[in-house]
Amino acid sequence: MNDITELVPTHPSTALADFTERVTGAVAELKNRLQAHYQRALPGKTELVRAAIAEAEARAWQLSFFPHLFLPDLVEARVAELALQPTFLPREASYPHAA
Repeated sequence: MNDITELVPTHPSTALADFTERVTGAVAELKNRLQAHYQRALPGKTELVRAAIAEAEARAWQLSFFPHLFLPDLVEARVAELALQPTFLPREASYPHAA
């Protein structure tokens, strides 16, 4: 069985480094899982999914020191926003003076 002293860093800077490493690792793993999930759900939209995850990750880091707690919901919301936007405007809207 592990001794508690093995789990608790002895220096505050070590604790911060350990925390940062663990959170960064958790976010990276979660991003990979979200990427795979949304690529299956939205085949052919790899770039849309990648952009949504990147934007959501940036926002999650702004919100909390625990971004992995917010990331799934932020990605879901951003994918929904992007998926609903047309990739082109209808011809009438693009050239209103032509009508």
